[in-house]
Amino acid sequence: MERAARMEHICATIKALAAARVAETELWRNAGDKSPAHMLAKRTGKPVSQAQQQLDNAKRLRSHPKTDAAARKGKLSPEQQAAITDAAELDPAAEDDLLDMANDASLQELRDESARRKAAAEDPTERHQRMHDERNVRSWTGPDGAWNLSAKGTPDAGAKFMTRLQAEADAIFKQARVEGRREPTEAYLFDALIGLGAEGETMPKGGSRGTKVLVRVDLEALFRGRPTEGEVCEIAGYGPVPVSVVEELLAQGDTFLAAIVTKGQAVVGVAHLGRSHTAAQRTALRWLYPICAVAGCSALAREIDHRHDWVKTLTTRFEDSDPYCKHHHNLKTYEGWGLVEGSGKRAFVPPDDPHHPNNVNRGERKERPPPNVA
Repeated sequence: MERAARMEHICATIKALAAARVAETELWRNAGDKSPAHMLAKRTGKPVSQAQQQLDNAKRLRSHPKTDAAARKGKLSPEQQAAITDAAELDPAAEDDLLDMANDASLQELRDESARRKAAAEDPTERHQRMHDERNVRSWTGPDGAWNLSAKGTPDAGAKFMTRLQAEADAIFKQARVEGRREPTEAYLFDALIGLGAEGETMPKGGSRGTKVLVRVDLEALFRGRPTEGEVCEIAGYGPVPVSVVEELLAQGDTFLAAIVTKGQAVVGVAHLGRSHTAAQRTALRWLYPICAVAGCSALAREIDHRHDWVKTLTTRFEDSDPYCKHHHNLKTYEGWGLVEGSGKRAFVPPDDPHHPNNVNRGERKERPPPNVA
């Protein structure tokens, strides 16, 4: 499978490079095509938008020889190539870091980091305005006859909408459970979307059922008005935003907003209206891990798990907690899998792996006393 994937990547790279070369000639015009992308789409049976992305990426590869070399060897998929070269166009130093990251990270993680590097290299206000200017909603009928909907806009607008939509979906889920129905989360979100649109209902201000928009911002960036290298200013799960957007959100005083103030990778403050300490811990964890803590997994974190059994420690410590997606949480809970020792995103191994925390220095570790409550 891996060999076939590398062959596929090599062929896709050759195809894109060849198409980029053709785009520099008049062959596409002589053939009566509207653009080089239309010619490529017609010849390969791909959508025009995808063909245009391939052409753009092939052109960028010329300026980034390390990524070009990895692509020609089949080490990178077209999507990975695009994520790396897109960021490297604005921040050349990002190329090496993203190439290393591509070896182990999921595509979504690579894209998220690429977005951060691009945001750091651009003027945040201009970038945000461009997203606003390009906002759109499109709908179409798929090959199976189903209706599809796509929306594009600024991260803060998307976060507000999805937060409040999630509140409605949660209510539908609770009612479905009472009625004994079990459906995917996405189905409840669709029902919430259609219900709100069809009936003209207004969503509860602030997400009254406990959902919230989570802002991640470095303390210095908040005071300075703009993040510098290594600092963060973003809406967790949605992407970077200007500090002005964060200031605007904070000024609204909405109960659905939670703000994490950080210094580097350390959480130095949690602002959370009307919530207990436990809720603050959960908010801080969502800052560190908006997605599953398992290396290579880009699914949203759904469960927060005690690294050390609560029955043994009788405490819930922030630094002893790991967020998991539902799948990996089930593997840990029912099949004994576990994250290797350390912090942050890391490997997830079965119970018989020598790096499993239960097998590391077995017999040498002493039962540690319960830690103080953090």
